[in-house]
Amino acid sequence: MSNEQKGEEDQQTTGAPVLGWRAMVEERYQKIKENAETYPYVWASYIVVYGGFGLWFTYRWRKLRKTEDRVRVLQERLRKLVEAEESKSSAASVQKTSPSADKPPG
Repeated sequence: MSNEQKGEEDQQTTGAPVLGWRAMVEERYQKIKENAETYPYVWASYIVVYGGFGLWFTYRWRKLRKTEDRVRVLQERLRKLVEAEESKSSAASVQKTSPSADKPPG
């Protein structure tokens, strides 16, 4: 009995006959096309508004990426300077300790 109920529920939920994927896409396209022809100013305003948002987000995204690239270059340059300074200071400290070890106490 439960199998019969499930079968009936499945038939009720599907309702319309199952169309092919392509047919559903074409049907949806026709509805959108009719709506766009009926209300051209509404669709134009959507394009302007959301297109403007898209352009603005693209501009900000690219600006952010360029800034990140500049920061990476500066961090790499700073890291190299710090390494060079550390190697100089370690070499200088080694040279300071070695001459005092060579001198006899005086």
